[in-house]
Amino acid sequence: MARSSIEKEAMRVYVLMGLMLSAFAFLALMLWRIQVAQGHQYERDELRQSLRRVRLPGTRGLILDRQGHTLADNRPSYSVAIYLEEIRQPGPWTKTLDHVETILDQLAIELGRPRTITRQDIQNHRIRRLPLPLIAWRDLDDTHLARWAERASAIPGVDIFTETVRVYPHGPAAGHVLGYVGRADPIPDEAEPYHYYLPEMEGKAGLERRLDARLKGEPGGRLVRVDVIGYRHGDVAVRKPTRGQDVQLTLDIELQEAASRIMGDTPGAVVVLDVRNGDVLALVSAPGFDPNHFIPSISVERWRGLLDDKRNPLLNRAAAGAFAPGSIFKPVVAVAALENNAATPDQVFNCPGSFTLGSARPMHCWARHGHGPLNMRESLQHSCNVYYFRLALMSGYDAIYHTAEAMGLGHKTGIILDHEVGGIVPNDAWKRRVYQDAWRDGDTCNVSIGQGPITVTPLQMAVVAAALGNGGRVFTPRIIQAIRDRETGEMIPEPAAPVRDLDWSPRTIATVQGGMRDAVMAPNGTARLAQVPGIEVAGKTGTAEFGRKEEDLKHAWMIAFAPMDNPRYAVALLTDEGVSGGQTAAPKVGQLLRYLFDREQPYAEAGS
Repeated sequence: MARSSIEKEAMRVYVLMGLMLSAFAFLALMLWRIQVAQGHQYERDELRQSLRRVRLPGTRGLILDRQGHTLADNRPSYSVAIYLEEIRQPGPWTKTLDHVETILDQLAIELGRPRTITRQDIQNHRIRRLPLPLIAWRDLDDTHLARWAERASAIPGVDIFTETVRVYPHGPAAGHVLGYVGRADPIPDEAEPYHYYLPEMEGKAGLERRLDARLKGEPGGRLVRVDVIGYRHGDVAVRKPTRGQDVQLTLDIELQEAASRIMGDTPGAVVVLDVRNGDVLALVSAPGFDPNHFIPSISVERWRGLLDDKRNPLLNRAAAGAFAPGSIFKPVVAVAALENNAATPDQVFNCPGSFTLGSARPMHCWARHGHGPLNMRESLQHSCNVYYFRLALMSGYDAIYHTAEAMGLGHKTGIILDHEVGGIVPNDAWKRRVYQDAWRDGDTCNVSIGQGPITVTPLQMAVVAAALGNGGRVFTPRIIQAIRDRETGEMIPEPAAPVRDLDWSPRTIATVQGGMRDAVMAPNGTARLAQVPGIEVAGKTGTAEFGRKEEDLKHAWMIAFAPMDNPRYAVALLTDEGVSGGQTAAPKVGQLLRYLFDREQPYAEAGS
């Protein structure tokens, strides 16, 4: 009986041991299956769940002037960064948040800068961008960097984080041409999705915007390993970003700065072209703005100040502002009359000081006592209104309209600048569409002296001045000189500016150029204040009324080319409000041309 009981107990032990051995065998089998048979799959899943892709912005290409001077560059911006994985505290998240705030308060004292981020900012960073550094202060100057090195560099979990930002070494001198950059909105690439996007610059205005595809580099990427909580544990792999293409402009920054100084804060614009090829050597709109103020973003106060400024500093008057031309349109009328054989250079009209068309009120010449009898060359020298009333009526408006269009007026020039306008060269169809009225002789007289609904841009009138100087070749102004090739690294010249040859007769060229020469060089010429010692300059001033009559507001203009015998420079200059073209614009053109030729003198002496 006792033996039977012992045998039963032994059997129970064997069964229990068998069950235990079976369980251990099952566990061993499952471990083998997980670790060996399916190990690679679990390893891949774990790796995928612990990696984060970070997009690294490309380096932006440079913008250079025609001499290779840098107009838009990149500089390192030093920021104070906190790495949360190095200072995390045991326990709930609130402890880590408290610790970060303590560090921020300590840094604010050591750096002497007020704290800029809140607890909510820290919390948002923890939730959305934990593997990346938390930027506490951006763009430290030398003083704060020195304080950092001396007082704060030993604080755990805190370091200097470097990122690239845009800089414009010449400040506002070429602001309207270059434009500015701002932070780009991240656009996920479906072929290569990223978890995080580091800040990237994107062109927002000017050539920065128009050439953004060329200037921006190819982005790189970084694989970051994180733990289950999201803390960063190091980089797995890095693909370096590439640099964008450098762009060389036709601008001469020294001339650009000289033109900016001459204009000052007087609202207006000045454009200088190379008469021989249409290259834009200077393009200034005043007042300007400093594109550095937009980096990395413009303050609300500064932006509001730009918008509220009645002088409209954000408007590029040179290409995006259209204004009545006044008497600088008279050479166009002269060309129309001569090329359509409506008049000869010897055509004489008498100016008694006014002209009456039918029963309308008299239209006055600026010289109220009149100029007496004048031929065409003399009419340009003295800028006689009565002469052009009569010449326009003799020629017919169609000839003037088509000549103006052929010289590029009424249409955009095609330059690669923001918001260019084409201005208005009105005709019968335009007037019927806008005013539901027919074109009349009074309209022809008004337009013949650059008044009425006709509007032009300073850039267009620089093209006209160049065409008058080179004998009828109308260029599309070129502002891009060369672009660096991504593969070879060589600067590849851009194609020459398209040109339209109007094939003017030598008689037309000699008459109009001679009249413009006399306007400057003759003792009683209307543009005599633009004279340059030792240089023959040809030009034409203009004064155009705008606004309400009682306000007596005037645009003061001058166009010019020089030197007379072999023109190299064409200038168009506008001041938004002036006394007259002769008194306001001509002296500024004279200063600009003197700068140009004085600068050439050392080179001429060196070569002699």
